[in-house]
Amino acid sequence: MDGQQTSDGGRGRKFQRVAGELRSRVTDGTYRLRSFLPSERDLAEELGVSRDTVQRALRELADEGWIESRQGSGWRVVKTQLIQSATPKATRARRGATLGPLISEAFERDEVTLDVYTLTSESLDAHIRLQVERIRAGIIRPQRIALRVLLPSESLVLSYPRNKEDRADDRPQKRLWAIGRRHTESLRTMLRQLLTEELVRSVDLRIRHVPLVPVCKLYLLNGVEALHGMYEVIDRQMELDDGEVITALDVLGLGATLTHHVKDGDPNSPGSVFVGSMQTWFDSVWDRLAE
Repeated sequence: MDGQQTSDGGRGRKFQRVAGELRSRVTDGTYRLRSFLPSERDLAEELGVSRDTVQRALRELADEGWIESRQGSGWRVVKTQLIQSATPKATRARRGATLGPLISEAFERDEVTLDVYTLTSESLDAHIRLQVERIRAGIIRPQRIALRVLLPSESLVLSYPRNKEDRADDRPQKRLWAIGRRHTESLRTMLRQLLTEELVRSVDLRIRHVPLVPVCKLYLLNGVEALHGMYEVIDRQMELDDGEVITALDVLGLGATLTHHVKDGDPNSPGSVFVGSMQTWFDSVWDRLAE
């Protein structure tokens, strides 16, 4: 448990871990729209943290607009991530309203290639973790996994997240970089373990940083599917690792509506053109701007 004996930094890391886990459950459909979350007591027991940490995480999700408190009933999901199919043949998006089912399907191939451009790797970490669990369970058996991730350079002064009342306050940005580092290290550890356990033959994980402030997130799956969504800038209450709450300008990548495009046999179809152009853009930034 994370009581008085734990440092502020330790409590902050546990709080972020719990908040990230709950966000993932909301966006992957584990907690469905209009359903109620487990009780704070049950969540604390399951996640191995104090109720205080769970309460902080729930307040964070409420500030972001995912959940709301219903007196006498607990916390209820009021928003989830949506995927809209922009391609007539992109029928697979009907299998789920979230990103999870599409990534799960992408990992059912022998060779998996995934290119991602994002502000942080937080949601990517959660989705890859699920695929690693499926591999360990023998549900899927990919032989080769190639993952490229483009993140913003830490030398940038970002427009978001930032303290709305004090532009000179660098704590929101430091918090963002810490979240990114934590999740990229998690990705490295998980995929390295798959090799060590000889569950896959090859893993190629490459992470580069680019001097661009992301205005959208982009997933390219096996060179034939693209998921693209713009970041929406919002005002929200942000709790920093030391417990201070500030009003911040931030973006909610997990809450963005993603459009789903599929490359088909017609090179001039809207889906093929979109996927091809996004892949060309990603490759050009990867090769010419990223470090």
